[in-house]
Amino acid sequence: MISNKETKKFNYVYIIECSDGTFYTGYTNNLDKRIDTHNKGKGAKYTRCRLPVKLLYYEEYDLKGEALKREYKIKQMTRKQKMKLIGKIK
Repeated sequence: MISNKETKKFNYVYIIECSDGTFYTGYTNNLDKRIDTHNKGKGAKYTRCRLPVKLLYYEEYDLKGEALKREYKIKQMTRKQKMKLIGKIK
C-alpha cells in the first residue's frame, strides 16, 4: 500500500548573531539552507560583511503569514528585549 504522507513544511523566524555581535532577524521556510546561505555571503546584505553568523534562536510556524508577522514584531524589539527572548539575559 502506498502512503500519501505529506511532508510538513514549516516557516521559521530566526535570530542570528553576526561576527561583530549584532543580531539579524529573518524569515525562511528552510532554516539550515538559509543559515548556510548567510555564511556563504549570499544572504542578506546586512550579514555579508559580518560573517560568520551563528543561529541563536528560531520559532516554527505552520503559516507563512504568522511567521512574517512575528518577524516584524521581533524586528521592532530592542536589543535587550531580543537578548531576553533568546535567553541570554533574564
